[in-house]
Amino acid sequence: MRGTKGPSGRGSRELTEKVRTARRRTISSTRWLQRQLNDPYVVAAKRDGYMSRAAYKLIQLDDRFKLLKRNMRVLDLGAAPGGWSQVAAQRLAGSHSTIVAVDILPFGPIPGVECQILDVETPDSETIMKGWLGGPADLVLSDMAPSTTGHQSTDQIRILALAEVAYEVAQATLAPGGGFVVKLFQGGAVGELLAVLKKDFTLVRHAKPEASRKDSSELYLVAQGYRGTLREDEGTC
Repeated sequence: MRGTKGPSGRGSRELTEKVRTARRRTISSTRWLQRQLNDPYVVAAKRDGYMSRAAYKLIQLDDRFKLLKRNMRVLDLGAAPGGWSQVAAQRLAGSHSTIVAVDILPFGPIPGVECQILDVETPDSETIMKGWLGGPADLVLSDMAPSTTGHQSTDQIRILALAEVAYEVAQATLAPGGGFVVKLFQGGAVGELLAVLKKDFTLVRHAKPEASRKDSSELYLVAQGYRGTLREDEGTC
């Protein structure tokens, strides 16, 4: 078999596990299971102790954009099952950093992370999250995505709505100079959000980590250098 490079960068044998179609399993679910079994990042996540393959997306984004820095406050939105928060905790270990992960569903615990159940669209959620952080955030992360319908336009509208909610949180919680990372699908009205971010941040770039599946239309907007200012009653913490 032809050699391939896995998430670790080391050569590995090509994965070719096959899944039999069980009597009660649909063809589509069989294909999904086979893709999972043959996904090198799924295999690597189990090996490295990550809760999801998505952890490698943040690893690759951080390697490229240097998002995670010592002594920072990190807010991870839609964090379950917790792969991104795990990476943040590992990379910020030994510094005076605070990582707060929130999701509408129960998850955790994650060492070095404060896991909280919260609907970020509820009133005063931003104030609550800043209380957990102990002040304004230096980095807001959002890997949130809706359940896909298979209808491209509908899926784009739904993930854009989540991205806009995430940015509303970022606007209310970010300290000046802070960063924001959000997932979107290519196409649709991505340009509108991109234009807003370019006004509010000194540097905005888009990226598709190698850990994103090749057949996925997902991309990430990475915004750094928030130009916003804190309200007088928020202080500088």
